[in-house]
Amino acid sequence: MTEASDGIIGLPEPPALGAGALPAGTYADRTVFVTGGGTGLGKAIATEFARLGANLVVASRKEDHLDAAREALTEVGAKVFTVACDIREPAEIAAAFDAAVDAFGLPDVLINNAAANFPVPAEEMSPNAWRTVVDITLNGTYFCAREFARRHLAAGTPGSIVNIGASYAWTGGPGFAHSAAAKAGVKNMVETLAVEWGPYGIQVNGLVPGLFPHEDMTAAIKENLAGKDNPAGIHDKDPCQPAMRVGRPRELGWAATFLASPYARFISGHTLVVDGANWQRRGLVNPPVVTVRQQMGKGPFELP
Repeated sequence: MTEASDGIIGLPEPPALGAGALPAGTYADRTVFVTGGGTGLGKAIATEFARLGANLVVASRKEDHLDAAREALTEVGAKVFTVACDIREPAEIAAAFDAAVDAFGLPDVLINNAAANFPVPAEEMSPNAWRTVVDITLNGTYFCAREFARRHLAAGTPGSIVNIGASYAWTGGPGFAHSAAAKAGVKNMVETLAVEWGPYGIQVNGLVPGLFPHEDMTAAIKENLAGKDNPAGIHDKDPCQPAMRVGRPRELGWAATFLASPYARFISGHTLVVDGANWQRRGLVNPPVVTVRQQMGKGPFELP
């Protein structure tokens, strides 16, 4: 970091873990359904809802992720129900919502957090890799939103959906063509569904995280961020952010709890970026182009 004598101090740290961004009990007797809520940023989001009194339903394909959700959310005093669900399968989503209704009643909030992603040059991406990421990230988000909305439409009750997006939905994402295309669809879905379902009391918003290091980041993502020679050095990215620091997971959780809260009822069709302005960065002079293959340490492409 540049010395403080240059006037560079960065954005202040947030309040301590456990502090509340909304009044205590904001989500008392409310149920929040979180896909992929057992690890990483999904768990951080679920935790902040739990601190505000919500009942949590966490859906994941993996039992160990469900176990992690139960442990983490129970620690903060939440009532937790976990359900195995592959969001690529509408029938499994319907069954998961049936189970959630039996446990706590119809969920009031849906957090579409589950997604798939890994870095790969577009020319090396297999058709199966493309389909898998798009199927989970885009199709799964839609199938979950559809199931949630249909139940509220039938019941005549309001609800709130928050879709987790990515800033490369606007810019494109070299090295992540599959995920960038899917997240662009998720952003568009926010704007479309907010208009369709608003008259029935259902608000739909997006939430885009910047760099929020956490213990559940995949090895591929850690390596892409930190480099092979420094796989643990995610915080070396502090000077690369206009905020002069990376995000703290609770900050994303606070943003999610606000967007879905009674205090944000007139906000719908909006995608909130929480990244300390990093995605808006522009240099005065363009640096030399380094290809995605070079960044990944790959040689010239050859047909198999």
